Amino acid sequence: MNYDILVIGSGPGGYVAAIRASQLGLKTAIVERDNLGGICLNWGCIPTKALLKSAQVFDYIKHAGDYGITVADSKHDFAAVVKRSRGVAEGMSKGVAFLMKKNKIDVIQGFGKLMSAGKVEVTDAAGSKKTVEAKHVILATGARSRELPNIKIDGKKVIGYREAMSLQEQPKSMVVMGSGAIGSEFAYFYNAMGTKVTLVEYLPVILPIEDEEVSKEVTKAFKKSGITVMTGASVESVDTKGNGCKVKIKTGNLVEELECDVVLSAVGIQTNLENLGLEQVGVKTDKGKVLTDAYYATNIKGVYAIGDIVQGPALAHVASAEGIICVEKIAGHHPEPLNYNNIPGCTYCSPEVASVGFTEKAAKEAGYQIKVGKFPFSASGKASAAGAKEGFVKLVFDAKYGELLGAHMVGANVTEMIAEIVAARKLETTGMEIIKTVHPHPTMSEAIMEAAAQAYGECIHL
Repeated sequence: MNYDILVIGSGPGGYVAAIRASQLGLKTAIVERDNLGGICLNWGCIPTKALLKSAQVFDYIKHAGDYGITVADSKHDFAAVVKRSRGVAEGMSKGVAFLMKKNKIDVIQGFGKLMSAGKVEVTDAAGSKKTVEAKHVILATGARSRELPNIKIDGKKVIGYREAMSLQEQPKSMVVMGSGAIGSEFAYFYNAMGTKVTLVEYLPVILPIEDEEVSKEVTKAFKKSGITVMTGASVESVDTKGNGCKVKIKTGNLVEELECDVVLSAVGIQTNLENLGLEQVGVKTDKGKVLTDAYYATNIKGVYAIGDIVQGPALAHVASAEGIICVEKIAGHHPEPLNYNNIPGCTYCSPEVASVGFTEKAAKEAGYQIKVGKFPFSASGKASAAGAKEGFVKLVFDAKYGELLGAHMVGANVTEMIAEIVAARKLETTGMEIIKTVHPHPTMSEAIMEAAAQAYGECIHL
C-alpha cells in the first residue's frame, strides 16, 4: 500500500490535511483507530456546542417572562439533551466519511505507528498488522484530558470532558477543576441545567489567558447565575469513598471540604505521543510536543506533525490551518507560515468570549504605546432589543501607527463577530479604517465600530 501522503489521525487537522492533499492530486490515505473526525467532532467542539445550545434554550425559556411570553411548567430531559448531542456528533462523523469518499481518500482503520521514515505499521482492533508506505507521513494524533498526579480520572466520580458530555444522569452537584474554555463551558452548561456548580481555578482569575476585564465580566455573570467561583484555589484531594465525593480545596492558608456528586477535571490536555514510534525513528520532541519548522516538517525527512502535538494553541481551526500549510508546502506551493498572534480564541459559555491578538497588558509589556477603546453592549440598541446587554467590545491599538493589536469581546454572539477583527488584522487595518467602515444598524457588530471610535475620542453613543 503506497501513497504520496499518509495522515495518522482524522481530527480537524488530519482530515483537512488529507482533503487538501487529494485536491492537489496527491494519492492520500488516513489512519484512524476510532471514529472519523477525531476529538473535535466526536467528543469536543461539536457535541459540546450542541449541549450548550440546549442549555441556552432552557435558559431562554426560564426567562421567557422578560420577553412578554408565559411558559408554564418548563422542564428538561437530561438524557434527551445528551442524546441530541451524540446524534449531532454522529452526523458530523458521517459527513467526514462522505468527504473521504468524495475526495478518493483511503481510510485505514487501526492504530498507526512509525517504523521508519515512510513506513507505518497499522494495527487493527483484532490485533492484525499491516504495513503502509508513503513518501510523506503527517502525524495528527491530537490530545486528551490531562490528569493531575494526585487526582486520577476514574470516569465515574472524577471525570474528564468525554464523560462530562455523556453522563447517564445529571449530577445534583459538581466541582469543576480548571476555568479555561472547557471548564467554563461545562460550568455554564451544568449550572444552566440545574446542577449546583463550584468552579475552582488555581490562578487569580478565571479564563486566565483572556484580557483581565473579560475575566472579571464572566466572573460577575457566573456568580449572578449561581455558580460558585473560587480563584487562587487548588483542589488538594478528592475522596471518592461512599456515594459522592469529598473535595478538599485550599485557598491561601484555608482548607475547606466540599461534598459533591461528581468532580470534572478540566486542567488542560496531554498530547497523544505514546507508542507512535517517535523515539525509534528519531523524531525530536520537547515537553510533550513534536518539534517542527514553520511548515511542520520534523527533523526526520518525510515526517511531519500538526495540531495539538506541536507548539501553538490547541485549537481545531489552528490544526486545520496547519494541515493545509503543511500539505501545500509538500506539494511545492509557497504558503506563508501561520501567524499565531492572529488566531481567534472562543469560549462558548454565556456570555460568550472571543479574542485575538494582544491583551492590553501584553501590548504594554511588548513596549507599545497604546490606545484602548471599549464599548459596552448596554449602550447597544440591538443588545437591548435582544435582552443581551451583558458584556462589551474592547479594542487595543498601537497609538503611533493605528495598528489593531488586539480585540477582546464578551457577550452574546461575539464568537461570530471576532472573524471581522481577524480579517482586519490580516489586512493590517487601522483604527480609523474601522471607524470609517459603515456597520449595519441595529447589530451587535456596531460595537466594534463604536469601540474603535471610543479609542480615538469619536464615539457617538457613549
